[in-house]
Amino acid sequence: MASLSKTTTEQYSYIKNRMASTFASTIPIVDLSKPDAKTLIVNACEEFGFFKVINHGVPMEAISRLETEALKFFSLPLNEKEKAGPPNPFGYGSKRIGHNGDVGWVEYLLLNNNQEHDFSLYGKNHEKFRCLLNSYMCSVKKMACDILELMAEGLKIQQKNVFSKLLRDKESDSVFRVNHYPACPELAVNGENMIGFGEHTDPQIISLLRSNNTSGLQIYLRDGSWISVPPDHNSFFINVGDSLQVMTNGRFRSVRHRVLANGFKSRLSMIYFGGPPLSEKIAPLPSLMKGKESLYKEFTWFEYKNSTYGSRLADNRLGHFERIAAS
Repeated sequence: MASLSKTTTEQYSYIKNRMASTFASTIPIVDLSKPDAKTLIVNACEEFGFFKVINHGVPMEAISRLETEALKFFSLPLNEKEKAGPPNPFGYGSKRIGHNGDVGWVEYLLLNNNQEHDFSLYGKNHEKFRCLLNSYMCSVKKMACDILELMAEGLKIQQKNVFSKLLRDKESDSVFRVNHYPACPELAVNGENMIGFGEHTDPQIISLLRSNNTSGLQIYLRDGSWISVPPDHNSFFINVGDSLQVMTNGRFRSVRHRVLANGFKSRLSMIYFGGPPLSEKIAPLPSLMKGKESLYKEFTWFEYKNSTYGSRLADNRLGHFERIAAS
């Protein structure tokens, strides 16, 4: 998928390029080694649903080695990569995102280190890839749990592990995704940009993303504007997911985000989606209600996952579970 013909690209979505050439300087930055991290995390989740973390503790060597192996896979001929697909639910996918017509300038791998999956389909160094993936996911999962525990402290929740225990559960439904966006020299069409991955929120509790030094990620602000996130391959970017929005009764908002294709450089991103066990009931935490009414009906993670399969990327998937919408 190094290049696509012009006739192929016509199926892709475009947006007007109204973005300034400079990147946003307002992205919250949280140093996980500092004592004020818990306060900064809460503030960022309330205002943006998104923040960058530094001093995260994940070895750069582990990041670089896994990225190298992923790029080796994506450099294979398409017919070789397709042997690892389709992503149902795990494996290789290209262009089509989900089951309902969303298309993007992207190819990807959906993985789970608990799956009984044939890693021999992922190239000659598949055992190396499996080991690197397991090591990386363990490190990133630990960081996710640390962040969630700091978040609970910042919210003054007595149970520090109220969020993190869901990821530590052996039945946790967490997913790892690698997205590859090839350079797209043809993307400039009358001052427009091509969509690499369409706007959406993440359904899980929390998402941890890192990418190479190629731009493309944008987040949606409450004032209705999109801002570009400066790339930083040494750091991680954290997204509040739909489930966390429900658990905080809307105090935290899942961030709407998208990726634009790049005309000059390929972009590789690796995302850990921290999800609860399928049977876990998702509802606002009583300790955060303080006499307020619940904005959401209770549902299980399995029920929510099933509902997302019938939606498009840009849909408000929580709408089906809002009490106001149901009344």
